[in-house]
Amino acid sequence: MSRLIATSAIKGAHSIVAEAESLLTKALIDHGHDTPVAFTNTAYYFPVIYGYTAHKVEKLGDLLTPLEHAKSLLPPVPSDRLWVPYLGWALDAGVATLFAEEIIEGVRFIAGAQPERKNGYTYNGPIDDIQLRAWGIQLVDGRMPGFAAIVGRAKSNEVAVQIVRELQQRNILVFLSGNVNGRGIVDQLLEEGVQLGYDTYTVPFGSDTISAIYALGFATRSALTFGGMKAGQARDVLLYNKNRVYAFVLALGEVDELKYATAAGAITYGFPAIADTLIPNILPTGITKYEHVVSMPFDEIPGANDIERAGRLIQRCIEVRGLKIKVAKIPIPVAYGAGFEGERVRKGEFHIEFGGKGGTCFEYLRMKDMDEVQDGKITVEGPDLDAFPDDSNVPLAILVEVAGRKMQKDFEPVLERQIHYFVNGAEGVQHIGQRDIAWIRISKSDVKKGFKIRHLGDILHARLHGDFGAIVDKVQVTLITEPEKVKALLEEARAAYVERNERAASLTDDSVDTYYSCTLCQSYAPTHVCVVNPERIGLCGAYNWLDCKASYEINPTGPNQPIPKGTLIDPVRGEWEGPNQFVYENSQRSVNRFTLYSIMDAPMTSCGCFECIMMVIPEANGVMVLSREDPSMSPAGMTFSTMAGMAGGGLQTPGIMGHGKYYLTSKKFISAEGGFKRVVWMSTNLKESMADELKAVCEREGVPDLMDMIADEKITTTVEDLMTFLEEKGHPALAMDPIL
Repeated sequence: MSRLIATSAIKGAHSIVAEAESLLTKALIDHGHDTPVAFTNTAYYFPVIYGYTAHKVEKLGDLLTPLEHAKSLLPPVPSDRLWVPYLGWALDAGVATLFAEEIIEGVRFIAGAQPERKNGYTYNGPIDDIQLRAWGIQLVDGRMPGFAAIVGRAKSNEVAVQIVRELQQRNILVFLSGNVNGRGIVDQLLEEGVQLGYDTYTVPFGSDTISAIYALGFATRSALTFGGMKAGQARDVLLYNKNRVYAFVLALGEVDELKYATAAGAITYGFPAIADTLIPNILPTGITKYEHVVSMPFDEIPGANDIERAGRLIQRCIEVRGLKIKVAKIPIPVAYGAGFEGERVRKGEFHIEFGGKGGTCFEYLRMKDMDEVQDGKITVEGPDLDAFPDDSNVPLAILVEVAGRKMQKDFEPVLERQIHYFVNGAEGVQHIGQRDIAWIRISKSDVKKGFKIRHLGDILHARLHGDFGAIVDKVQVTLITEPEKVKALLEEARAAYVERNERAASLTDDSVDTYYSCTLCQSYAPTHVCVVNPERIGLCGAYNWLDCKASYEINPTGPNQPIPKGTLIDPVRGEWEGPNQFVYENSQRSVNRFTLYSIMDAPMTSCGCFECIMMVIPEANGVMVLSREDPSMSPAGMTFSTMAGMAGGGLQTPGIMGHGKYYLTSKKFISAEGGFKRVVWMSTNLKESMADELKAVCEREGVPDLMDMIADEKITTTVEDLMTFLEEKGHPALAMDPIL
């Protein structure tokens, strides 16, 4: 290993540990040992410290133990004359640095300096647990192939924007921190009007290098959340990240001692560091999968200009870490990638909008015979974008016609539902809603770059072939802006929507002889197997039975495999021979049996990206349901994240399980225990966002006012008050057979 890097990292570690000790000592004097301390909306204490040592940081005084641990890891600074095996020393220094950085950020929270506010902008700070789990399905299904932790400042604002755009187009999550001489990449991006935040895959942690610790915390929490790792299993956590979490550090500008020290900490996770300045290269020795440290002096990168050099820099980063990129090139004049899916085109920024308040916009995908579809044909009926003034509201019909030898009528809604994601991937295009409540905005900047209505068709043609090529052989798209033609086609589309709804309602567990597996999450949770049946959506809420059926046709060797039901073992609990055998063989033989309709008897395992978690409240003879968007305390004395740790990572835990939120509307919802009438407490956001659907469930269950009897966090977060509320309301669960 390079003596220069090792020496710099060790010196940086000594400095940052000393700073952590000084700040903590002062904070203890000012605030006292018992002052609560935490990273906002996270339940993993201080995740790097917790993952390495299992030490829980809940109060300021709890930081003394990891501080002493960090000090014990500090190696001596290498001599100028004596060579020693520096790698171990440097890695120890890196871990000490990470501990010190978490301690400093914790003290900053106490002082009100986190999340950081600078020049009127509030940085993100640590990623909250809600977002971690929301990203879970994208991490496990490959849509988000990894993350880049960028530290420092790019050569210019234009280079900064291009670096981020290159990553966004590849769907790579971007973490931003650090500065060079007081100015960082976040400053550069804000000056150029780049939208930052969760929605655009760009998370600004803070303006200094220390805030990069949140990236390593995110990696640690991934291992604990999805991988089933336990706190203190340091080697397992690090190996999990090396083998399953594809991340790298990109250092822009001068690399000082603290950056070297932080990079050494990242290397312990298997994350290589790439610098755009001249520093020593370090070849692989087993810690990372590839090179440890790679130097690519920016001005020496081959290319006609800085924009091209930025692209090649990112390509090298991808090669070094071995990220697997699935994004196809889309023939449109603006950038494209999942990183733009959450981008907002606000009033004053859009040239045109289709739909929205008082407008009409709908999308309709239908199957046709092979000879009725001309592949690649994009037709625009009516005026194009440049025919309308800025801020126009125009009707739009998007008609997609597909043909394929393996295409089935049942797959129409599956493909149609993807239009939302496909269109949203274009920079400067905002798509909200589906079917006949779609709403699209196209920015002024897109129109200036040459974006036309037909480019929506180009996107759909390319993505449908790219994602569904196994069942779709031909795709043609018609885009209509003529009001009368839009109105005429809308009637046909609505009739098709009704027919599909009726078809979906007729699909029941009893009407099919095959269920489907979903093992996408095994890339992160190796022992978890999701079984998707018509009356139970996948835990993540992203895949239903028809989705899995279509996925199997697309990729017969993929994560969605048919599971013949076989012999019925227990009709009440929902247990069949076929699913039992499949789950046993595909869970590393860790799950012997499971049931589909019970929370108490061998419930399904949980991964980590489930939408809701359900837990039995014995005193109330019922269950509570928490949404992952709900950070509040529950009557069980735990938050969502704490409970998720009891069921996530492929665990099978009677009395607690993860599930998709629309499982609440199923007739098979914990039917073995009595169904929806067992629900005694539910997160408010579920009550509000699913109000109409849940009202229909209550009427179906014969208790129309049941929702008024179900408590939430606004009513109570204690068992005692919950019991009082349920008794006052006469909740039916109190009169049901004992759940235990």
